[in-house]
Amino acid sequence: MGVHDNTDSKFGLLKKRPASLVVFPEGPSKLLKREDSSKQPTANGFRANNLPEKPVLSLQQQRKSLPVYKLRKKLLEEIRKNNTLIIIGETGSGKTTQIPQLLLTSGMAGPNGCIGITQPRRVAAVSVAKRVAQEQNTIPGKLVGYCVRFEDVTSAQTRIKYLTDGMMVREAMVDEVLSDYSVIILDEAHERSVHTDVLLGVARRAQKLRTHKNMPPLKLLVMSATMDVDKFTKYFNAPAIYLEGRQHPVQMFHTKKSQDDYAFAAMVTVFQIHRESPPNEDILVFLTGQEEIEAAATAARQAAKQLDGKGYPPLKVFPLYSALPTHQQLEAFKPSPPGMRKLVLATNVAETSVTIGGIRSVIDSGMVKERTHHPTTGLDVLRIDKISKAQAWQRTGRAGREAPGKCYRTYTLEEFEKLKEMPVPEIQRCSLAGVALQLLAIGIDITTFDFMDKPPEESINSAVKCLEKLGAVKGTPPHLTTLGRTMSLFPLDPRFTKVILASVEHKCLEEALTVIALLSSENVFSEPPSKRQQALAARSKFVSEEGDHVTLLNVYKGFLNAQQKKVWCQENFLHFRNLDYAQNVRKQLATLTELAKLEKMSCGNDTECLRRAMLEGLRENVAEMQRDQSYVSISSRYPVAIHPSSVLHGTKPQLVLFTEVILTGRCYIRGLSIIDPTWMKEKSGSSGKKE
Repeated sequence: MGVHDNTDSKFGLLKKRPASLVVFPEGPSKLLKREDSSKQPTANGFRANNLPEKPVLSLQQQRKSLPVYKLRKKLLEEIRKNNTLIIIGETGSGKTTQIPQLLLTSGMAGPNGCIGITQPRRVAAVSVAKRVAQEQNTIPGKLVGYCVRFEDVTSAQTRIKYLTDGMMVREAMVDEVLSDYSVIILDEAHERSVHTDVLLGVARRAQKLRTHKNMPPLKLLVMSATMDVDKFTKYFNAPAIYLEGRQHPVQMFHTKKSQDDYAFAAMVTVFQIHRESPPNEDILVFLTGQEEIEAAATAARQAAKQLDGKGYPPLKVFPLYSALPTHQQLEAFKPSPPGMRKLVLATNVAETSVTIGGIRSVIDSGMVKERTHHPTTGLDVLRIDKISKAQAWQRTGRAGREAPGKCYRTYTLEEFEKLKEMPVPEIQRCSLAGVALQLLAIGIDITTFDFMDKPPEESINSAVKCLEKLGAVKGTPPHLTTLGRTMSLFPLDPRFTKVILASVEHKCLEEALTVIALLSSENVFSEPPSKRQQALAARSKFVSEEGDHVTLLNVYKGFLNAQQKKVWCQENFLHFRNLDYAQNVRKQLATLTELAKLEKMSCGNDTECLRRAMLEGLRENVAEMQRDQSYVSISSRYPVAIHPSSVLHGTKPQLVLFTEVILTGRCYIRGLSIIDPTWMKEKSGSSGKKE
């Protein structure tokens, strides 16, 4: 990407909003007021690098400057009075880091109780836990710990525990009353991920169960900066309080004309800012996914090289998305060295909770990648869609965490006004098979579970039918079979878990673990536009005529055998990060198979066994070629096409199994394996009949 000089005409300056950017609803109960702290240091403790005249305060001075700390007596009084409390805490109020510490020092957690704080995202749980451990003058894993997928940094001493929503749901599968906790704080509740919505109901149920069993009460605090307050207060039958924050003013810019290519518009804007802003004023760009971010990172690094020696600060580029290993995600949060500029290219993982130090400019593409389930077609579709107004304001707020900032939206003001107010809760747009399995493992029937926003009836029925076909549930109301109980141990889509269990019978567990781990990661293949032919030539070494899954298996074998794995990945146009992530996933899955006492065997080169096992879990995900050479999904008769990235693109197998659907004008399927039509006539193996 070249550097353009004509970008300043694209944006029209809007009138500044007040210091608080998000329009926060008035809580139905009293508001907690604070002193004017606009001149106090920032919540996360990083000093703005371009303001060296401000003194660096100690951790304890920083804590005491926060609005939450100043209001601690009133806040604790409200928490003592109410077993459930809704807290609307503005950005910068200190709610995520300070409230757990206040509860601990006040003795509200009891002599042995733990305070659990849930986060929708892994990076937030880890980074906030490390910050709080630092404030408590301890190391993570002692008094303060965290628990995320692949990492449990806690001990018997841990009293403040940060964890993802999904990890607490899994804890409830073992202990339905969540007896380890005296207080549970459900943070960033507005995000309404599937796990968040399940946890809202599970935590409320645990609270009631404790009352019925005459156990010590469980306090619930539900926190967010933006939420539908009336909906939350009604669901929990609880009062709400409002905490003002300390958001600095942010200048808003929208494009004057609609942009066809939001990613290109974002990168043009990056270099306009880079040429005009002082060093150490860092930039955060919101994009939709890993591939888009990696492509933008490559383009940004190339453009930055063109500016070397021309008087501009060095530019350091950091990708930030969920598939990155935690330690690499945390790199983006470190302050820039003096004289340098940091450019963070992030998905919506950067929208909430955590402050990225140094950010003064945010560029919002206005888009997000979402998975949507269509019960009528039976397909999970991955699509890029427009964000909501609430998400737009969350993104804007990232620019004003430490100092006055600017937000550039690559869409017009008219386009912003047409956005929906709040995002559609994920529970209403995704497959519920995994949710149904988890709830049944806790002892809850999904058909009667009290969701805050009840999913469509057809989605619930579709989930139960899916589990019945997999042999995981039976009866009315549905209950888990022995097979279903085993399946609930795995943090996977139940269909992938069934593949793993079926692979035992087909004597290919080792291969199934590898393929499922790779499917749980992002795309391992790298295809730089400037080196497309070399990338395709490198890929040909791994290609299997059986399809994408066996091709992935060949890639992983090569990765394991490579002495210098990073070099080998570069030479073969493969993403080292994604292969490394898949290797970690595989280790966790292997540990779970040991707990389930599954027999480990390898099919060697006889990969027909693997494809047969995959069919047992994904029998509904098969497409058949028609007379006109097109394809339709067998289960729904929905028209689909083989994605150009598949190794089977251009071939015409009679039947293909697929693991992903992408909607970009047409409905494409990818992650394919060739299926023998005779296998479809065979009944599911004995693994599907167990009870």
